[in-house]
Amino acid sequence: MASRALEYSPADPKLALGHFRSILQFETDCSDVQADLAEGTAEFVLLDVRGPVRFAQGHVDGALCLHHRDLTEENLAKWPMDTVFVVYCAGPHCNGADKAAYNLSVLGRPVKIMLGGMTGWIDEGFELVKSPAEEVA
Repeated sequence: MASRALEYSPADPKLALGHFRSILQFETDCSDVQADLAEGTAEFVLLDVRGPVRFAQGHVDGALCLHHRDLTEENLAKWPMDTVFVVYCAGPHCNGADKAAYNLSVLGRPVKIMLGGMTGWIDEGFELVKSPAEEVA
C-alpha cells in the first residue's frame, strides 16, 4: 500500500519557502503574542474582536475590545496608519478574526491574526483576565 501522506509529492523547498513565508506574514501564534506581552516587546495593538460581553467574561490581558464590525477609520484614528494590529476571536470555529483582518486591510492597516484565538490561548495554558470592556474610540 502506498503512503497516503506522500500521495502528492512535497513541494520544491524554494516554493515551500515562499509559501510558508507568506503564511507567517498573515498569522502569529498565541505563544509569540504571550511572550511579547510578558517581555514588554509587543510592537502591536492586540484586539479582541468578539464584543464587550464576551470580553468581560475573559480576555487576554493587554487586549483592547473592539468588535470586528466597529473597525472604522473613526474608531482607529488614534493609532498611526503603520500601527500593526493583532486580532483574535473565540477560536478556530469563529471567523471574527478573519472579518476583522479583512476590515483592517480594507482600511489600509497592517494586521495579523492570532491563530487559535481564545481556544488557542487557553490550550497553551495562558491565563485570562476578567474586566469590563472600555471604550476604544
